[in-house]
Amino acid sequence: MTRKGKRLRRDFSGLAALGVLLVIGGVVGLIYTAAATLTSMLLFGWLLLIGGVVGLLQAIQSRGTGYFWLAAVVAALNIAAGVVVIRHPEASAEALTLFAALLFLTGGLFRLVGSVVVRGPQFGWTLFQGAFGLLLGLLVLFDWPHSSLYVLGVFFSLALLFDGLGLVAIGVGGRRIVSMVTPSAPAAGPPPSENGQDQSNN
Repeated sequence: MTRKGKRLRRDFSGLAALGVLLVIGGVVGLIYTAAATLTSMLLFGWLLLIGGVVGLLQAIQSRGTGYFWLAAVVAALNIAAGVVVIRHPEASAEALTLFAALLFLTGGLFRLVGSVVVRGPQFGWTLFQGAFGLLLGLLVLFDWPHSSLYVLGVFFSLALLFDGLGLVAIGVGGRRIVSMVTPSAPAAGPPPSENGQDQSNN
């Protein structure tokens, strides 16, 4: 196998290894949902904080332009939201869980009503999606704020699990494709002797 093929195989092996780590993290998160919820909130808070700091630096560099104040205000809001989420992850999880429940309720209701009114070719699937979203929103809302201990953690863990499975599939499939399309290096053999060449010429 050529050097480029070996390097591609190593890259795909790295993707597969990263996928395995994500799958393990997703399974652990599904077992310890409360810890996964707090972890996801802390990650979310740090992402807001870092994004706000980067946005503020970019706003300072672009001072004198028309969008300076807008960029500065957005960056300041991101920084403030990040600090609040990091300092109060439990309360932030409760607020986001309530927001997610309301989204499920409104989205499920709109899909349910729309599927009944329109009755398009995907009527059954749209009706099922609407009913499922509505039911999920009601379950989360009726168990709130206790549901905030596991809802976000379950979503976060499922995202890690499916992303990890996708990376594992890409890594394993990529290694197979590289093995099929990359020619193997020819076996090194002894050079032909001069006598053999002379005899063949004769």
